[in-house]
Amino acid sequence: MNKINEIIDKVMTAFLAIAMLSLLLGGTWQIFTRWVVRDPSTFTDEFLRYALIWSAMIGSAYCFYKNEHLALDLFSSKARGVPKILLTIFIEAAIIFFVVYVFIWGGIKVASNATNASSVMKIPFKVLYSVFPISGVLIVITRIINYVMVLFGKKEDK
Repeated sequence: MNKINEIIDKVMTAFLAIAMLSLLLGGTWQIFTRWVVRDPSTFTDEFLRYALIWSAMIGSAYCFYKNEHLALDLFSSKARGVPKILLTIFIEAAIIFFVVYVFIWGGIKVASNATNASSVMKIPFKVLYSVFPISGVLIVITRIINYVMVLFGKKEDK
């Protein structure tokens, strides 16, 4: 399980590093062509928009993987004992249900129904929208790995 955990961590970290570098280079190129060359690049606006969406969605999966995602813990931080365990199980089940229903199932529906391509780069929207089920699957896999590791005492529960 630790080997799978390490592979997922390296792949997601590498993807996010490449995404951030592409955002930096694309933004720099857009500024350079607009202000120095005085002939703005036509593809960078669209490229940066899609790169930001992909990096945000994979980044959210990475936050779930690291247990650093945004959470409202008003009740769970005050609960103790059995109520805390039950509340944690309910919250985690709600997260998994939402991710499976919205990200995976909804993402597959959106990606499979997309028929157009982006206007400048001509990338099919099926490819662009595929990030939703991909990030959903990553979230579910990493949450299951976290549950298994906590259950068998290989990882400290937050």
